[in-house]
Amino acid sequence: MEERGRQLPHDFEAERSVLGAMVLDKEALHIGLARIDADDFYMQAYADVFRAISRLSAENVPIDTVTLANTLRKEGLLDAVGGIPALIELSESVALTSNVEAYCEIVKEKSTLRRLIRASETTARHAFEAAEPVMDILEIAEKGIFEITSQNHNKGLIPIRESLTDTLGRIEELSKFDNQLTGLTTGYTDLDRMLSGMQKSDFLLLAARPSMGKTALGLNIAFHAALRDKAKVAIFSLEMSANQLNQRMISFVSGVELSKIISGQIESADEWLKVADAVALAGQLDLYIDDTPGISLTEMRSKCRRMQMEHGLDLIVIDYLQLMTVQSRSENRQQEISQISRGLKALAKEMNCPVLSLGQLSRAPEQRTDHRPIMSDLRESGAIEQDADVILMLYRDEQYNEDTEDRGIAEVLITKHRNGPTGRVRLYFQHECTRFHTIAPGPGQ
Repeated sequence: MEERGRQLPHDFEAERSVLGAMVLDKEALHIGLARIDADDFYMQAYADVFRAISRLSAENVPIDTVTLANTLRKEGLLDAVGGIPALIELSESVALTSNVEAYCEIVKEKSTLRRLIRASETTARHAFEAAEPVMDILEIAEKGIFEITSQNHNKGLIPIRESLTDTLGRIEELSKFDNQLTGLTTGYTDLDRMLSGMQKSDFLLLAARPSMGKTALGLNIAFHAALRDKAKVAIFSLEMSANQLNQRMISFVSGVELSKIISGQIESADEWLKVADAVALAGQLDLYIDDTPGISLTEMRSKCRRMQMEHGLDLIVIDYLQLMTVQSRSENRQQEISQISRGLKALAKEMNCPVLSLGQLSRAPEQRTDHRPIMSDLRESGAIEQDADVILMLYRDEQYNEDTEDRGIAEVLITKHRNGPTGRVRLYFQHECTRFHTIAPGPGQ
């Protein structure tokens, strides 16, 4: 938007020089395609030329004035960009093709300034109108800035031939993995094998009745991802304080009973050494804890964006979904939970990382002979079943049957897996130190 006689930031000479260099030099072509896109150009004609160059490159067609003119003519854009004389002028306007990186930097800088101005104008308009809650306006402002600073900003609709190239590259990359683990590890061999790890952009739900150990398992998974995959993990604890989470982490890492750590009654020097080692190990990991009670989806999204910009972000763990709030309160809690569920899936996609949210189940399992949970047991389920890519349900039979043969055994029921098999994984659970273990295969297995 041009206001008060001022033009939006741009540099026609840099835009011409980038295009000219891309036509004349193959290395400059690859640099240009990697550093900028059509939306970075201020002049529409130059944006059209860039798109034509990009298409020719994707089709492995040699790029010169003739092939470029032919492509633009087919699309009815040749006259709009100034005809063949304009294309010739592009090639002649380049001082040095080796300076293409500097030209790209100028074009990108001006484009970023224009985006910043537009985002500011949008925020100002909403603030003047004051038709929405102030937190919603802050969300608009932050989202606008985040989209500018994020390298993975939304590029709008893209031709399938371009996205297929990216997909093929991803498939080729995955084919190099010997262990078939294409996502973040959970730390549990059988679960990793079923899920192929926690995938980017996936929304995973781990649900259970109270006292089954879902917080412990969620924390174990976060720790393993940070330790083994060097993942940068954000943990949002709505139920427990950061201190309580730290106590549990020290317990399962050290193997020292949680009750001793909580009370401080650690008697032996060996146990003190184990605790010190656990603190030292956990302290080296990229784990970040936020224990804001009743955090809203808007605030969580804001904190995740900030962490991604400042540190990077590979995994988000939430304990637990039903304790979250929404900015616009509704009389229908099921609608609010549905809004949160959709928001968490959108968050996973925006951050391009898995979101593992813990969830509470209704009392329905207690009224059945077989107490194992099923998907309909999700409390205030709303759209959770639909939004989640993976739904895991935690069950320990000893919580219901004192004489069970499965004492110390936890079942992780994979009741939904959008891109893979469902099934069951059995883990050992050491209740005294809130630690889960993979069950080693027996003889002949």
